[in-house]
Amino acid sequence: MSTDDPLMTWAPAACTLPTAERPLREAEFDELFGTSSAGVERPDPTHLRIALDPTPEVAARAAALAVRETRCCSFFTFAVVASAGQVRLDVTVTDAQVDVLDALQRRAGEAA
Repeated sequence: MSTDDPLMTWAPAACTLPTAERPLREAEFDELFGTSSAGVERPDPTHLRIALDPTPEVAARAAALAVRETRCCSFFTFAVVASAGQVRLDVTVTDAQVDVLDALQRRAGEAA
């Protein structure tokens, strides 16, 4: 879901980030995806792979965002992978949180 209303966000209800902070965090993901995403794959229902621009700055920004996100949403596991001149963000969740990953995929796909 995309909207201009700051009270209406795309993060699912399972997100435990305080409501007032969600638009800011979502904007961080939107900025990362909008400026650095090179493609989105879904290897399986609990795994999302986002190709990113292969620069140290993008890798560092993705890693910092992942660390902040796991503080409030422990159901995410993030891995920033740099290999063969490529950088990707792998995101996994448990079966119970697939809807959260679906929302993240929709947002990343809109930006890619």
